[in-house]
Amino acid sequence: MTPTQLRAFAAVVRLGSVKSAAAELAVSDAAVSLHVGQLRKELGDKLFTRTAAGLAFTPGGLRLASRAAEILGLQERTILEVSQAGSGRRLLRVAASSLFAEHAAPGLIELFAGRAADLDVELSVHDPRTFKALLTTRAVDVAIGPRPPDLDESILYKPILNFQVAMVTAPDHPLTAIQPSMSQLREQTWLLGPSAAARVGLISVILRRINVPEKRQQIFQSHVAALEAAKRGKGVALAVSFAVSQDIANGDLKRIYEQSVTTKGDWGILSLTGGRTSPAAAEFIGFVTTPRATHAMVGGAGVTVGRFRPSSHVTMWN
Repeated sequence: MTPTQLRAFAAVVRLGSVKSAAAELAVSDAAVSLHVGQLRKELGDKLFTRTAAGLAFTPGGLRLASRAAEILGLQERTILEVSQAGSGRRLLRVAASSLFAEHAAPGLIELFAGRAADLDVELSVHDPRTFKALLTTRAVDVAIGPRPPDLDESILYKPILNFQVAMVTAPDHPLTAIQPSMSQLREQTWLLGPSAAARVGLISVILRRINVPEKRQQIFQSHVAALEAAKRGKGVALAVSFAVSQDIANGDLKRIYEQSVTTKGDWGILSLTGGRTSPAAAEFIGFVTTPRATHAMVGGAGVTVGRFRPSSHVTMWN
C-alpha cells in the first residue's frame, strides 16, 4: 500500500469518479484504476462498485477512505517537520489523556509554546494505558494524565496537578436535594466523556466504586458534550471541578454530594528515565510545575465541542 495508491483512492472518494480523480492528479484513467486495483488485491476488498447513482463504497472502502486521509496527512506533516528541523525548528510531541487534553492542556501548551519562536508543540490524545509504549518507541516525548498501571523503572512519573471531580446534573434533578445512596446513583443515566472508556484514572475509579452498569453509561465524543446533555436534564455527569465552577455559579449545573465516593485525583507527566529526553522535553518537564503553568491549566478556557477530536487527532501550536 503506497502513498500514490492511497492518493488515487482518496481522490476517487472525494470526487466520486475515477475520471475526475485522474483529471485532478494529472494522470490517465487507467493509472487511477491500476492503483485502485492494487489496493483491492492487497486488502482483499472491492472497496467500491459502480451503480447508476454513482459509486457505492463497501464498509472496508469507507474505512480505507478515513485511514487514507490520515496517512496522507501524516506524510505531508512529516515532510514539513523534517524541512523545519533542517532549518533549526524544534518539535515537542505531547501525549495526553482525553480529560487532561480537553480541560487543562490548551492553556498550558499555549503558554509554553509562546515562550520560544523556534518551537512547535504537537498534542495528541491517547488512552493512558498506551503511554509507556508511546514513550519507549519514541512516538512522543512526554505524556500527561493519570498514572498508568504498568510503569517500571524505565518511565518516570512526576505529579503536576491535583484536581477534584464533581458529580453534576441539571439544577432541578431530584438528587440535588438529597444525599443519594449508592443504589440511587447506580440507577441514574451517566453522561460521560471519552475518559470513561479508558478505564484508567479517577473517572473510571468513581464508576467502579458506584458500580454503575454499562447499560447506564452513555459515552460522548467530548466531556463538554456530556455536560451539555446534563444541563438539559438527560442524566448525571462527572466533571473536573475547576472546569464547571462557572456553570455551577451560573445555576446551569448543580452538584450531587455523596461523601463515600472518592473525588480527588492527580495528573502527572511521564518521561523516559536516564536522561533520554530531548532538551525541549526536559524544559517542558521543568515548566509544568511552575505557578504560571498551574494557573494556565486551571484557568484555561478548555476546548469546545467543535474543537475536540478523538485520539487520532493532532493539534499543533507554534
